[in-house]
Amino acid sequence: MPVQPHVSYPGVYVQEMPSGVHTVIGVSTSTTAFIGRAARGPVNQPVSINSFADFERIFGGLWPGSQLGYSVRNFYLNGGRQAVIVRLFAGFAPTPPDHSSATLDAGGLSLEAASPGAWGNALRARVDANVAPGQAQIYGLQEGDLFNLSVLDTQAGTLEVFRNVSVKPGSQQVDKVLASSSNLVRLADGASLPAAAPTPNGDPAPGKSVWQDDHASTGVAAADQATDGADLAETDFTTGPNLQANKQGLYALELVDLFNLLVIPPYKPNGVGLGDVDASLVGEAAAYAESRRAMLLVDPPSSWNNKDAAKTGMQNLALGTASANAMVFFPGLNQPNPLHGNQMETYPPAGAVAGVIARTDAQRGVWKAPAGLEASLVGVSQLAVPLTDDENGELNPLGINCLRTFPGAGQVVWGARTLQGDDRLASQWKYIPVRRLALFLEESLYRGTKWAVFEPNDEPLWAQLRLNVGAFMHDLFRQGAFQGQKPQDAYFVSCDSSTTTQNDIDQGIVNIIVGFAPLKPAEFVVLYIQQIAGQIAA
Repeated sequence: MPVQPHVSYPGVYVQEMPSGVHTVIGVSTSTTAFIGRAARGPVNQPVSINSFADFERIFGGLWPGSQLGYSVRNFYLNGGRQAVIVRLFAGFAPTPPDHSSATLDAGGLSLEAASPGAWGNALRARVDANVAPGQAQIYGLQEGDLFNLSVLDTQAGTLEVFRNVSVKPGSQQVDKVLASSSNLVRLADGASLPAAAPTPNGDPAPGKSVWQDDHASTGVAAADQATDGADLAETDFTTGPNLQANKQGLYALELVDLFNLLVIPPYKPNGVGLGDVDASLVGEAAAYAESRRAMLLVDPPSSWNNKDAAKTGMQNLALGTASANAMVFFPGLNQPNPLHGNQMETYPPAGAVAGVIARTDAQRGVWKAPAGLEASLVGVSQLAVPLTDDENGELNPLGINCLRTFPGAGQVVWGARTLQGDDRLASQWKYIPVRRLALFLEESLYRGTKWAVFEPNDEPLWAQLRLNVGAFMHDLFRQGAFQGQKPQDAYFVSCDSSTTTQNDIDQGIVNIIVGFAPLKPAEFVVLYIQQIAGQIAA
């Protein structure tokens, strides 16, 4: 019963009563996390983006030093929507090495690039004292304490202007303004603010702009230029010192509320194309994906340059994991590289397949296998290894999802098995849509039932849980997520005295049992054709 209102006069009192309805909302199913090396951008900080234009603006776009940009591009070409990018910089943990970030002196104000990489070598800064009279008094400062700082990225063309800043406390202190508002520079690490305003730059020489004249603006000196660091290694992802404790490397994703797919593009160059990922890192990433109810998309090793190599590698467990939360696609993708005169090169397929998964989820639902003639690969000229039906038939039973070329359809995804999809394992998580649907249900119900924590553990609570979870499951049934023509055949929700005993109640536990009948993909379509004999006269 609700709490009775305080009554003091004869009349009618109105009091609202809770309905007990707590709607369970389905979570996103295709937010994809990418981890790797980029030309620029924050390091060890997950950044959410919604387009490849966002990636170009924040992380520099395509870059010859990494496969990350190409994987993100293919993700958005094929229907991807939201991605989370974690940029890693070799040698960055726990502190940056020398010359990881470019530095420059702006009239006595020591600045450094906002993130590591050679991109910072293109920065220029200009200080001027063109401040309106009386502005200094607003902050209780003297004339000459305020100045304007302009910073230009000459390579990207990005200009930032910070007006009426100062080195004095109690004002728009320049180091704090840059830390909160600038994407280009910060006060140099270990540097302190000068006692007085920096020296203004002069006017440019006739015929030159302020950014072309060293007297009118300051660039990065040769001794202060940065490098792009070394190639990534497993230590930058998982095995480096204190990465998990500091939420860096792979564990930077701890700062992300939700992601559903995880892609680690190849980072070990081999001089022949795709590159590789350490098998031990694949195992760690698969385990982490399991803990986050996500799926890992594994790129094929560069040694898988034909059907037999892929078959042998899979039988020898060369991938580093056999997790039900992981899936591999073969072969690589041949695409023109705009950075190399559009010459044809081979790229890892995981980014493009993640885009296909996102597109399928949006059009059909997470319970639909992201494969078939609808699952076309956009922007792919050809596949690195053409496969026949018979070759496909050797790889599919091992859990290798093949990419195929078909007349009229082009390049398509032609497999929907997890790494538990080997026929000999007889796993309940053989198929990708079944596993992903289960993860979707787990995450949605995990978030949608938190309201029940600390509620009185008795029949009224159990009835509310049955109502709310049942409504969520019934809505999915109506959308075609489960087998069965009737709800009773498709799912069940149990939460009563048979699932929660008195001993459970004494321990503060309420048990909810949710069952569902998943849809399995029609992996093999068998046509039986029979010739009808001519009618025999009686």
